Amino acid sequence: MSKTILITGASSGLGKATAKLFAAQGWNVLATMRNPDKEAELTQIANVTVLPLDVTNAAQVSETIQQALTTHDVDVVFNNAGYGLMGPLEALSDEKIQRQFDTNVFGVMRVAREFIPFFKKKRSGRFITTTSLAGLISMPLNSAYNATKWALEGWSEAMAYDLAAWGIQVKTVAPGVILTDFGLRSMDAVAHPDYEQLGKDFIAFMMADTSKLSQPEQIAQVVYEAATDDKNQVRYIAGKDAEEMYAARLVQGNEHFRIALAGKLSGRAA
Repeated sequence: MSKTILITGASSGLGKATAKLFAAQGWNVLATMRNPDKEAELTQIANVTVLPLDVTNAAQVSETIQQALTTHDVDVVFNNAGYGLMGPLEALSDEKIQRQFDTNVFGVMRVAREFIPFFKKKRSGRFITTTSLAGLISMPLNSAYNATKWALEGWSEAMAYDLAAWGIQVKTVAPGVILTDFGLRSMDAVAHPDYEQLGKDFIAFMMADTSKLSQPEQIAQVVYEAATDDKNQVRYIAGKDAEEMYAARLVQGNEHFRIALAGKLSGRAA
C-alpha cells in the first residue's frame, strides 16, 4: 500500500522538488501551498493532490488538514513552508519580526498540532521540518531568521522526546545554500547603510565556492532519507557547504568558530 506525505510550501524550490521525488517513488503526495490555483506542474502528476494551505491562517490549517485526513492515511508531514527575513535588528519592525515567527515557527507548530492526535492513534508517523544551517550556526544580518531556525531545532528535539512513546519520530533537515529562487520569492531583505559592507562581505563569503552549494533535488533526497530510514536520528545536515561548516564548528568549538568567521568576513586572517 502506498504511503502518503503532506508537504507545506510545495509551490517551488525544495518543496516542489520533494513533492516530485516522493511521487516518483510511488508515494501519494498532498502538496499544499498558499495559491494552488497558480500551480500548473504538480497538478499534472497523478498521485499528487494540490491543496490550499497558508500556515499563518490557523482556521485554514485546521480545515485543510482535517479534510485531508478524511481521505488519506498520512504517514509523513514535511513542514517546509517558510521564508527569510534578512537585515540588522534595528531596521526590522515589530510587524516584520512577528511575521517571520508566525510563518517559520508558529506555522510549523500549527500543522504539527493538528496531526499529533492522528499519529498517536495510529501509533506511528514522522514530522520532518526544514530548518537550516542557520539553525545550527548563526549568520550575520540574519538574527530574526536565525532565531526562528534555532527555535525549530530546539522544538524538534523536545518533540522527539514527547512523542516517542507513540512511535512518532521528529526530524529536521538543515540545508546550507540551495540554488533556487528563494532570494527572489522567499526573502525579505531590509537594508541599513551602517551594515552595507558587512552584507556584501557575508554574501561574498557564502557564494565563494558555488560548487559546494546544492540543487533542491539534492536536498529532497535527504528529506526522502529522513522519511524512509530506520534511524533514531533528529538532525540531518544537508549539502556539502552545510556539512563542512557544521563539522568545522564542532571541531573548533563555538567561540573559536565564531571568531574565525568574523575574521574572514572582515578580511582579516582567521
